[in-house]
Amino acid sequence: MAYMNVDEIESALQSLATEYPALTELITLPNSTHEGRTSHCLRLGSDPSLDGVLVLGGVHAREWVPPDALVSLAADLLEAYTAGSGLGYGGRYFPSSDIRQVLDQGNLFLYACVNPDGRRFSQTAVSQWRKNRRPHPSGGGCVGVDINRNFDFLWDHTAKFAPDAGVRTSANPCDPNVYRGPSVASEPETRNVVWLLDNRPQLRWHIDVHSAVPVILHSWGSDQNQTAQSTQTFLNAAFDPVRGRPNDGVYGEFITQADLDRVVQLSGVMSSAVKDVRGGIYPAEPAYGLYPTSGASDDYAFSRHFADSTKPLVMGFTIECGRSFQPTWSEAEDVIREVSAAVLAFSLEVFEPHETPTAVRGKDIALVRQTPGWATIPVAFSRGDGNWDIT
Repeated sequence: MAYMNVDEIESALQSLATEYPALTELITLPNSTHEGRTSHCLRLGSDPSLDGVLVLGGVHAREWVPPDALVSLAADLLEAYTAGSGLGYGGRYFPSSDIRQVLDQGNLFLYACVNPDGRRFSQTAVSQWRKNRRPHPSGGGCVGVDINRNFDFLWDHTAKFAPDAGVRTSANPCDPNVYRGPSVASEPETRNVVWLLDNRPQLRWHIDVHSAVPVILHSWGSDQNQTAQSTQTFLNAAFDPVRGRPNDGVYGEFITQADLDRVVQLSGVMSSAVKDVRGGIYPAEPAYGLYPTSGASDDYAFSRHFADSTKPLVMGFTIECGRSFQPTWSEAEDVIREVSAAVLAFSLEVFEPHETPTAVRGKDIALVRQTPGWATIPVAFSRGDGNWDIT
């Protein structure tokens, strides 16, 4: 086999939607790319109203493995669910009960190829091309925007970061890799991701699959995390002149202890699943540990609730998979197994079984107690006969 091209990815998604209509929804994204392509996201799940994980692939054109990994994962899950079988990825096995839990207790939104124009250019012209294919505004030779620097999170790095922060983005249209674009969310590919988050309020988690470090990243990417000073936040312009410097004791991006505990725990779940496949080490760390960034999708997804409390909290993660942008196909297959195991293990952790207590009536008493560090809150419902239902 070989890597799929853009047309093959779209065809595969449409074929899966046709073959498994009760378990899928093919979502047409509203914004055509600069070269006129229409993209799709495939939702997997038996109940579209349940919580969901948005998983992106192919944001960076030269990273060929992630789109194939997401298409492969979709096909694996649908086939296994229908057959009542489990899935094995190297040393990690998911029994049939796990497969049913993932598709019956939640939804996976797989946006396999966010940047089809760039992927086509990478596969046919310049293999190391990273950006999309936005034409130069005046017809010049500088083409493309880094989609993962175009989201509305501290996008204007020249105004939002210390001048010596070394944030990995650029306002120069001729930058070969990390041009942020002429304005925030200027790119149709960016707007398609935003549209999904805006129009699917059941989305609670976001994973952007990239290559190749390897590492599992969680928010924040703008500065080092801290849980003590709630005023030190991306929304506070008073810290614009100092944001992004490491170990300065002046600014750190605020995250609640509960949120930090949860993103660390979920990152660890993915890291452990990857290791089970073939012993690969994907360490889990804050995105800032890689390098300071602005305009990235994971931080944007996480930031939305804090910028507008009417929007749901969406925890953002990035999987940097493998050690090469375009490994040999035999190596790519192993990386695909690692990504699949990580996303499945993550989904099992967040899609807990939804059970309705046998007697939930107006006279029942719900007792709630939470211990710090717990990811869930147990609730005891009185049956009225001395017995209790625990959920």
